[in-house]
Amino acid sequence: MRRRQFLSFLSGATTWALAARAQEPGRIYRLGVLSPNPTQSFHVEMLKELQLAGFIEGRNLLVDWQTYGQRIEQVADLAAQVVKAQPDVIFAGGDFAIRAVQKATPTIPITSLTDDILGAGLVDSLARPGRNTTGISLLATELDGKRQDILIEAVPGIRRMAAFADTSTTPTGQLQALQEAARNRGIELSIHRIARAEEIGAAIDAAKASNVAAMNILASPLLFANRRAIIERAASLRLPAIYQWPEVAEQGGFIGYGPRLDQLYREIVAQQIIKILRGVKPADLPVQQPTKFELVINLQTAKAIGHEIPAGLVLRADKLIE
Repeated sequence: MRRRQFLSFLSGATTWALAARAQEPGRIYRLGVLSPNPTQSFHVEMLKELQLAGFIEGRNLLVDWQTYGQRIEQVADLAAQVVKAQPDVIFAGGDFAIRAVQKATPTIPITSLTDDILGAGLVDSLARPGRNTTGISLLATELDGKRQDILIEAVPGIRRMAAFADTSTTPTGQLQALQEAARNRGIELSIHRIARAEEIGAAIDAAKASNVAAMNILASPLLFANRRAIIERAASLRLPAIYQWPEVAEQGGFIGYGPRLDQLYREIVAQQIIKILRGVKPADLPVQQPTKFELVINLQTAKAIGHEIPAGLVLRADKLIE
């Protein structure tokens, strides 16, 4: 064996040995997941980190995946199924999923990812969450406003724009703040509230009929789960739209701005799960907030809908899809 290969092997063996010592021999750990999405790249990143820490799916880790997608009305039943399996920790995504799990169990540790975990009353504080819940708070209120500013810059001279909000996620006060901010810049912002996936297409058509020039797709598990339909409808109507995640621009959306999902699941979600599996209580794990944000612009999409993005904004992008 060559020296470099041997050193690589030795390093890997040491990592596995340290990880193995962190686990209880012969124990099977259980992780419950209640997510709006089936297994995707960010879930894979989470499992990779768990594996590096010695929690290996199919060996000493059992994962119960429950996906609600567009079936928000079934979240309570799915939460009950997750709790019934008596996992060591539950990961929940979205306000309504977290509430459903909290209602189903006051004792099983919960880690989570949602827009404003404190504002939604899901924890007592960011520094000391209390109860049985911790997680990631996505700064959604601030970032939805930032995305509105970016969209206004991307569409010079805009006078009418639309925001699409999840009725179960975005509070009325936040929508009023977005309208006021737009009004201060001489722009009329119409709000389209979505409760079910079937309403999305008609809402986009209604926005187009009212002569909006762009759309801000606000933070929402429901809207993210239906991003493909939104991207396609926006393209067919030649409407520029901005999305919550940089990855959505990479999947064909016009612009995406925010933290990266893969990074959040790798650097925060997985690490919180690992700590809880090793005995740390959620009440003692501070709620985390993203610190890295990316602006991704899809120039292919811009060209397809016949829109030219100002050069200054293009130069500020962290990534361009050409």
